[in-house]
Amino acid sequence: MDHIAAAEEQIATERFRRKLNEVTTAAETQLSGVQDHVNFTLQQAYFRCAYECFDRRRTQDEINNCVENCSVPVLKAQNLVETEMARFQERLNRSLMVCQDKFDAAKTQQIGSDALKGLESCVDQSVQDSIKTLPHIVGRLKASLSISE
Repeated sequence: MDHIAAAEEQIATERFRRKLNEVTTAAETQLSGVQDHVNFTLQQAYFRCAYECFDRRRTQDEINNCVENCSVPVLKAQNLVETEMARFQERLNRSLMVCQDKFDAAKTQQIGSDALKGLESCVDQSVQDSIKTLPHIVGRLKASLSISE
């Protein structure tokens, strides 16, 4: 690989890193309300509930069961958020693999910079499409967790 191609590839790699950071930032921003609900509202309710479990009239098993029952809403919410975000990440990964496949095919047919431009365009479109899905994911999570706007 010549120096120009290596430099172009290094520049493209940095652009891809910025695009992926863009997705991460968008996800964190849009999910912040859901995360706040889970981390504060549900966690607070869990600790209040668990505190009430500690009663000298209860056996240790009863206390343990009570505390475990208190944790169910938080664990369900965390699992729901993790599952949705794992699906989001999987869709993005598949989309980016398609871009990589197109790039690999284009490299054999074109000169490197045209293939690289095609890859950049594909990655940009994949990132933008993924970011557009975030409000729908957040909406589903809010509905599932009964979070009012």
